Amino acid sequence: MAKTNKNQDTEGQILDAAKNVFQKKGMDGARMQEIADAAGINKAMLHYYYRSKQLLFEAVFSNAFSLLAPQLNKILNDDSSIEEKVKNFTHNYISFIIKHPYLPNFIIQELNRNPKFFEKIQQNAAFPTLEKFKNQVNEEVEKGILKPINGEQLFINIISLNIFPFVATPLIKGFLKFDDKGFKQLMEQRKTAVSEFIINSIKK
Repeated sequence: MAKTNKNQDTEGQILDAAKNVFQKKGMDGARMQEIADAAGINKAMLHYYYRSKQLLFEAVFSNAFSLLAPQLNKILNDDSSIEEKVKNFTHNYISFIIKHPYLPNFIIQELNRNPKFFEKIQQNAAFPTLEKFKNQVNEEVEKGILKPINGEQLFINIISLNIFPFVATPLIKGFLKFDDKGFKQLMEQRKTAVSEFIINSIKK
């Protein structure tokens, strides 16, 4: 048992170190030696756990994605109204990314470098499905609850307004002259600002 716990602790140190290095350097700029140094182990030990940088990258991503995806999938497929879905999706997503700010750029960098990466993401059992969400949007449009809009466009609007500030963090901080603390406070405010903006634009 002690050996298993030690292995888990070492693997956790590796994943934390890799996350920080990948966030700073990107996939192409990161070096296994640098990750090993950050984890406090030698390179041979790192290769014992992860034979390649690609496998380590995928492990870091999968670890974070496995925490976020089930939350979002549950929101999209529960029985709440579209208005509640917008509120809950925005709140959960922004709360999660505040804790894992590297993730949006992480995904975009890898998709640009390796377009087939998305196929692997989709294989995750918790990958969010949109059929119920799209059907519900159509139903609420037909009932006169929402203005005419299709589910795909609404989902893109939700994703865009939630993701962009984290992808463009240096730009936004520069324009608004915010430090890290100010930016975090701004993102907390966006939990309400984004959902209210979207709901006001789609409700009759």
